Amino acid sequence: MTNFLKFRNGRRLALLCALLGTLCETGSGQIRYSVPEELRKGSFVGNIAKDLGLETWELAERGVRIVSRGRTQLFSLNPRSGSLVTAGRIDREELCAQSARCLVKFNILVEDKLKIFEVEIEIKDINDNAPNFLTEELEIKIGELTVPGTRFPLKAAFDPDVGTNSLQNYKLGPNDYFSLAVTSVSGAKYPELVLERALDREKKEVHQLVLGASDGGDPVHSGTLYIQVVVLDANDNPPVFTQPEYHVSVQENVPVGTRLVTVNATDLDEGFNAQVSYILDKMPGKINQVFDLNSVTGDISILKSLDYEDTMFYEIKIEAQDGPGLLSRAKVLVTVLDVNDNAPEVTITSLTGSVPEEATAGREIALINVHDRDSGQNGQVTVFVLGNLPFNLEKSIDQYYRLVTARSLDHEQMSEYNISLRATDGGSPPLSTETHITLHVSDINDNPPTFPHSSYSAYIPENNPIGASIFSVTAEDPDSGDNAHIIYALTDDTLQGAPVSSYVSINSNTGILYALRSFDYEQFRDLQLLVTASDSGDPPLSSNVSLSLFVMDQNDNVPEILYPTLPTDGSTGVELAPRSAEPGYLVTKVVAVDRDSGQNAWLSYRLLKASEPGLFAVGLHTGEVRTVRALLDRDALKQSLVVVVQDHGQPPLSATVTLTVAVADSIPDVLADLGNVKPSTDLEDSGLTLYLVVAVAAVSCVFLVFVIILLALRLRHWHKSRLLQAAGGGLVGVSASHFVGVDGVRAFLQTYSHEVSLTADSRKSHLIFPQPNYADTLISQESCEKSEPLLVSQDLLETKGDSNLLQINKSYQNPFSLERIFS
Repeated sequence: MTNFLKFRNGRRLALLCALLGTLCETGSGQIRYSVPEELRKGSFVGNIAKDLGLETWELAERGVRIVSRGRTQLFSLNPRSGSLVTAGRIDREELCAQSARCLVKFNILVEDKLKIFEVEIEIKDINDNAPNFLTEELEIKIGELTVPGTRFPLKAAFDPDVGTNSLQNYKLGPNDYFSLAVTSVSGAKYPELVLERALDREKKEVHQLVLGASDGGDPVHSGTLYIQVVVLDANDNPPVFTQPEYHVSVQENVPVGTRLVTVNATDLDEGFNAQVSYILDKMPGKINQVFDLNSVTGDISILKSLDYEDTMFYEIKIEAQDGPGLLSRAKVLVTVLDVNDNAPEVTITSLTGSVPEEATAGREIALINVHDRDSGQNGQVTVFVLGNLPFNLEKSIDQYYRLVTARSLDHEQMSEYNISLRATDGGSPPLSTETHITLHVSDINDNPPTFPHSSYSAYIPENNPIGASIFSVTAEDPDSGDNAHIIYALTDDTLQGAPVSSYVSINSNTGILYALRSFDYEQFRDLQLLVTASDSGDPPLSSNVSLSLFVMDQNDNVPEILYPTLPTDGSTGVELAPRSAEPGYLVTKVVAVDRDSGQNAWLSYRLLKASEPGLFAVGLHTGEVRTVRALLDRDALKQSLVVVVQDHGQPPLSATVTLTVAVADSIPDVLADLGNVKPSTDLEDSGLTLYLVVAVAAVSCVFLVFVIILLALRLRHWHKSRLLQAAGGGLVGVSASHFVGVDGVRAFLQTYSHEVSLTADSRKSHLIFPQPNYADTLISQESCEKSEPLLVSQDLLETKGDSNLLQINKSYQNPFSLERIFS
């Protein structure tokens, strides 16, 4: 519905202005509309095009629009219909609160004419709000002694609508004690609650009232307030127990703290006036020691264990008192019931702490008394031994029992017994008590020490430090104490004429064996010991065990050169190699032995140094010195070789020997060469040249004497050889070097292609005459040991003042060799 007011003759004027084509700058009137609140967006307000005297299509063409400032636009133009419509929902209470009229003003501009029209729209109120109390519930406290007629203001209701749609009246729900009075102040209505009758809290302590507020709209809206009237108490009632006497029956075995009964007293008052507290009557006796009364809850509980045999009945007096002090009294009668609450008591009257293991069956251990404080069936007690133990209980007089052994005991099987005795009464349920007795079985020396093994083997490397731990033996003795204290000792014996105790000692407490000397594998390789283990019992018992101590070889011996042997004066032997010798010619053989065993005695030979490299070679395992190539005229007369002999131990040990080989076809050649030898330019002392000349001349002079002696000896030896061959199997004599094995079992004799060499050293010469026979002969160690030197110089060449020594090496199987040493 739209109402509008036109300009005074505005429509005619606008039409006239249009016909005349004149420009109208401002409007001279208002356009008014009225519209109800809460319309939807786009709701029709008025036909603005018609009221402006324009056609619908002219609104857009002429630039008609709404002009407003500082407020959200509540209305808009619909250019299609030429209508003014709502731009959104309009709430009158939000715009104008409770004003009597609610007006919204804005301007409409016609741009092409620059005309502005004022539009005023009145927002009409509708009954869209109900009266509302600020709270839904209201509590009012009124004392029960309040005088009737007293008024109590109530909360007023609020309705944001205006006019007849606003709050109009209040109404109180029906009740027996209150009425409603309404007062008006400046047009506002305020409700009051009026007490009509005296209140009694004990009859009714809370009154529920309903206050209604309604407006005058169509339809009528209303609001409700729920009023709770609480009647405040006055202390006009004492506490009252639910019963004057309480009867309780309780078993004597109830635990401390058990609640027996709860007494209850009620007070019709409320609050502090109804706060009841319970008090235990302070009467002489032990009531206060046995029972406890909770002053708040009224719970009566046990402070001390009850005993039927002590007291069978209790009378407890109690009081109930409210806050201001009104009180009442009651009694609690407690009857104690007898139950099987006493376990049997076991008392050990007499006890033997230990028994010897040789004790026989029936040996008394303890005297035991059993007692139960209960009576009748609850006091009947049976007692027995727990577990499968060799003990029995025998009944004595009254409630006494004897604990005895059922058989003989063995300390080694069980040295201590924990005996558990259980006593059980005849109550229901039965109660029992356990007692534990510890019994020690004393030991006797009935077991000798025993070793885990019948024999032992130990190994120790030679050259061990004195005092080194060798081995440890341990014996076990199942006895205890001194009977199990073991002492170790070595049985007296001798080794190589010395007592065993000088080689090995044993710790008497630990059984650890120590070396008293450093062992030598080459002296003895094993040691047989007998260890005795004795206990400390009375009498002592003992046992023996054998111990084989093996000495392990160590590489502690340097290879020993047997051939060539060095003369005592330090000169070097001379070997002869003819210049016609072919490659592979055996010059000599180095023979060595190592006193160690195993790989420590495996020897290898190698050429360490040679004056003419590539001329000689040494067999790795044989020690044979052979020519590598044919000898040449340019080869020096004197060849010096250094041969090293090394074992295979860890670390390896070695020895060296220096060989001097004379390169010549015959002795005269040697002498001739010696006569032509010129002093070496490398000599440190040039004066040695004269000495060499004199030495060569001396050799030449003595040579004829040597030849004569040599021929005589050879003829003698040949004659003996013939006799030996004729006697059956004489061996052809050869000059040999000896190789003695590690164990000294065999010795080998190797014959060489020559036995004479001449040393052309600048200071000393060693002359060996040649032997034309060649043979290899196997001889025993004993035969080697029988070889002895023959000093010819004592018989043939004894010359005063001459240091020349003629030595002949003689053997049973070989001819002699003659050595002339010049110093």
